[in-house]
Amino acid sequence: MSWTDIGSLDEIPVRGARRVKTRAGCIALFRTDEDEVFATSATCAHRGGPLDEGIVHGRKVTCPLHNWVYSLESGEAQGADEGSIATYPVRIDAGRVLLDLSSLEAHAAA
Repeated sequence: MSWTDIGSLDEIPVRGARRVKTRAGCIALFRTDEDEVFATSATCAHRGGPLDEGIVHGRKVTCPLHNWVYSLESGEAQGADEGSIATYPVRIDAGRVLLDLSSLEAHAAA
């Protein structure tokens, strides 16, 4: 894995998100009540809605356009919705958010 420091945990609001631009495209970073951080595709699989503007609840995010709900862990749509979004390895080290950019670039190349 190729861990890259992309910012401070404090830059992501609790129960909120932050969009990050990379060479391979945009991703969304989500922070839960428990200070867990997840990285996913920044757009909804349904109609391309901006997931970083969605509502974070538990380990899920709801798209602001059509209320599709995704697991932040697996990227799978929840309930009656079918589809998924990409997820990426992310970790916290000393208050810094680290993203595995090699997995992001591998997704972009596929």
